[in-house]
Amino acid sequence: MGNRGMEDLIPLVNRLQDALSSVGQSCSLYLPQIAVVGGQSAGKSSVLENFVGRDFLPRGSGIVTRRPLILQLLSANTEYGEFFHCKGKKFTDFDEIRKEIEAETRRLTGSNKGISPVPINLRIYSPHVLNLTLVDLPGITKVPVGDQPADIEYQIRDMIMQFICKENCLILAVTPANTDLANSDALKLAKDVDPQGQRTIGVITKLDLMDEGTDARNILENRLLPLRRGYIGVVNRSQKDIDVKKDIKAALLAEKKFFLSHPAYKHMAESMGTPYLQRILNQQLTNHIRDTLPAFRTHLQGQLLDLNKEAEKCKQFSPDDPGQRTKTLLQSVQRLAVDFEKLIEGSGDKVDTVNLSGGARINRIFHEHFPNELVKIELDERKLRREINYAIRNIHGVRTGLFTPDMAFEAIVKKQISRLKGPCIQFVDTVSQELISTVYQCINKLSSFPKLQDETERIVTTEIREQESKCKDQIVLLIDIQLAYINTKHEDFIGFTNAQQMYNQSNKKTAAVMAGNHGAAPPSRLVVIRKGWLTISNIGIMKGGAKEYWFILSAESLSWFKDDEEKEKKYMLPLDNLKLRDVEKGFRSSKFVFAIFNTELRNVYKDYKCLELACYSQEELDSWKASLLQAGVYPEKVTVDGQGNGAPENFTDPQLERQVETIRNLVDSYMSITYKTIKDLMPKTIMHHMINSVKEFISSELLAQLYALGECSALMDESPEQQQHREEVLRKHAALKEALAVIAKFSTSTCTTPLPPPVDSSWIQPSSPTLPRKSVTSGKPVVRGHAPSVPRVHAHTPSPSTDGLQPNRAPPSVPRRHPPAIPKVK
Repeated sequence: MGNRGMEDLIPLVNRLQDALSSVGQSCSLYLPQIAVVGGQSAGKSSVLENFVGRDFLPRGSGIVTRRPLILQLLSANTEYGEFFHCKGKKFTDFDEIRKEIEAETRRLTGSNKGISPVPINLRIYSPHVLNLTLVDLPGITKVPVGDQPADIEYQIRDMIMQFICKENCLILAVTPANTDLANSDALKLAKDVDPQGQRTIGVITKLDLMDEGTDARNILENRLLPLRRGYIGVVNRSQKDIDVKKDIKAALLAEKKFFLSHPAYKHMAESMGTPYLQRILNQQLTNHIRDTLPAFRTHLQGQLLDLNKEAEKCKQFSPDDPGQRTKTLLQSVQRLAVDFEKLIEGSGDKVDTVNLSGGARINRIFHEHFPNELVKIELDERKLRREINYAIRNIHGVRTGLFTPDMAFEAIVKKQISRLKGPCIQFVDTVSQELISTVYQCINKLSSFPKLQDETERIVTTEIREQESKCKDQIVLLIDIQLAYINTKHEDFIGFTNAQQMYNQSNKKTAAVMAGNHGAAPPSRLVVIRKGWLTISNIGIMKGGAKEYWFILSAESLSWFKDDEEKEKKYMLPLDNLKLRDVEKGFRSSKFVFAIFNTELRNVYKDYKCLELACYSQEELDSWKASLLQAGVYPEKVTVDGQGNGAPENFTDPQLERQVETIRNLVDSYMSITYKTIKDLMPKTIMHHMINSVKEFISSELLAQLYALGECSALMDESPEQQQHREEVLRKHAALKEALAVIAKFSTSTCTTPLPPPVDSSWIQPSSPTLPRKSVTSGKPVVRGHAPSVPRVHAHTPSPSTDGLQPNRAPPSVPRRHPPAIPKVK
C-alpha cells in the first residue's frame, strides 16, 4: 500500500479531526473521508459491521440511522471502541456500543424517528480492520413516519449533500441488486455533486437475493450502467442470520464461498466481497488523501499562520504573575480609550460598511433627528392667530387699543420658547443612550476579564449619567436665558416699525428678481439639495407594480427621472403648498414610506392627490425628511383644540386684523432666530458636556478609579471561558504543528493506483423524473459501450510523481430541492 508514511496518514487525519473537534472547531478543513450513501435497508450498516467483524450498529424496521455516524477504524493489537462524547471510556462490549449509539441518537432526535445532522463520532481499534474513516448517513426515504416532518425526504437529502459535496469526500454508493440500478437514489445524488465520477465507488449488495436465473455479472464487470471506479459486489447476512446471531466471520466465509461457487461470479471472486472492498477503500482513501495533500498542507499552513500570533500571546501570558496582570490592565484601559475615540471621531481602519455606528449615529441625531423634532413643534398657523387675537384683546381689556401691544408679542414668544425644553431634553437622552451603546461596544472586548468588564461598565456609565445631568441643567439654563430677555434689537429681527415696510420691500424685490431672470427662479432656488432613488409606490399598483425613479430635490421643485443619467425627465413638481406625512408600513413591505400632498387639496401629479415615496431604510427616510424640511416642505399637523374654542373668530375689526398680522410676522421672525440659535447650541453643548468629557474621563481618569478600588489583582481574574479558549488555542496550535510535521515526512512519489479513465455515465439522470421500476436482469439487457473493469489490488509498481496535483475537476453542483408544503393539522 505504499510507504509507511502513507499508511500512517489516515490515523493522522483522524487525530487532526479529534484535535480540531476538541477545540470547538467545525472542521473547516474538509478532512478526507468516505460517505456511505444509499436507500433504507440497502445494507449500508451491514457492510460497516462486516468491516469490523462485530455487531455494533442499531437495527430495526424503517429509518434506523437517524444521525450521521463518523466511524474511524484503526488497526491495533487490542479491540475496543471509544466515543468522542465519552472521552476516556473504552467500550470492549460491542453491545454496549450499540446501546450508546441508540441513547445518543435519542438524546437529540427523540424516540419517534426524528433526524439530526449533528454527527456521532466513534473510533474502533481492532486487529481485524484496515485504517478507514467512513460516515454512515441516514437512508434515503420517501414517506414520513411517526413524528417526522412532511419534508423528511428533503431534510435527509440536504444532510447527505452537506457531506458528499465536499471535494475531499469519497462517495460509497450502496444499491441492492434486487432493485433497478438506473433508479438508484444513491447514484443520482453522487451524480449531482460528482458529475465526472472521480469520487464515486459503486457497491452492489444482496446478490444472493436475486431471482433464480438472474445475475448482476454485466454490472459488476462495469459493462452495463458503467461507473468510472466500477462496482464491487458483497453479500451481507440475511435478516434470519442476524436473528439467529450468525457469526460475522462465518458470514464472510459464506460470502467467499458464494462468489467462488456462483457460475456468474467465480471468475472475478478475487475482486468481490467485503475483505476486497475494505482493501480497495483503504487504498482509495489513502490515494485520495495523497492527491489532496498539497492543498491540504496549504490550508493547514494558513490556519497555523493565523493562529501563531494568538498562540504566542497565550504562551507568554501568566495569570498568576502580578506584573503581568498590571501590564494587561494598563493595556486593556488604553485599548478601550483608543477604540472609543475611533468610534466617536471616526477612523479609516476596520470601517463598518453595513451599519452606522458611534459618532456617525450621533451626527445623524444632531443634524437630522433633532431638526425634525423642532419642526414638529413649529407654529400652527390657525392656533397661533387665535392666541394672538386673544392676547391682544385681553391686554386691551375694556378699552379699544390704537397701537399693537408689544406685551402680546412677548407673551406669545415666551410661550413658544418654553415649548423647546421637551425636545431638547429628549435630544440629550437620545445622545446619551447612543453614547452608552458605543461604550458597551468597546467594553465587550474586555469579556476575558468579567470583573474588569463589570467595574469598567459601572464606572463609565455612572460618569455618562453625571455628565448627562450637567448637560440637561446647561440646556435648561440656555432656554431660561432665551426667556430672560427678548432681544428685539437683534440684527436679523424685522422690528415693529419695519415689519410691514420690509414685507412690502421683500415682495417688490422678489418681483424684480423674477423679472430680471425673465421669469426664471433665482439662482439660489436652483441649488440641488438632494439626489437619490425613490420608489413611487401608489402609482404603479394598477400598472404591474411600483417603479423606482431618480429624484432631484431643489429649493423650488421635486423632479424625477427615468435613471441617474438625468436625461429623460418624467415630471417636475413645484414645492408650493406641499406638505409631507408618514405612511404606515405595509404588512409584507420591507420599505419605508412617506407621502407628499397639496394643502389646497389639488392633484400633485396627474389624477393623484398625493405621492407615496418609498426607500429601503429608516436612515434613508429620515434623511429625505430632513432634506424636504430644508426645502420648506413641512410635516402635516393634526391639531385638536382641547379648550372648545372651535374655529378662529372672523375678524370684523380691520385694525385688530392688522395687529394680529403684525405680531404674527414678528413672532415668526423672532422664533426663526431662536430656532437657528438652538440648532447651533445644542450639539455644541452636548459635545462639550458629554462626549468630550466622557472621552477625557476614559483616557485619563478611568485607570485611577480602577486602582482606587483596591482590587486590581481580582479585576484581572480570567473567565473560565477565556481559560478554556487559551487552552484550546494552544491545543489546536500544537495539533496543526504536529500534522504539518508528519505530512512533511511523506514522499510525493508514493506508489498509487491511477484513476480509471472516464466512462459514459449519462445513464444516470440526476434531475429527471423517476423511471418505472424494472429489474436489472429482466428482459434483454441494454448492451452499452465497454468500460474499464473494477480496479484490483495487485503488487504496486512505482509510478511517476504527479507532485500531488489533482486532475481538473468540475466544481460540484449542489441542487436544492423545494420541500413539499406541510399539511396543517386541525
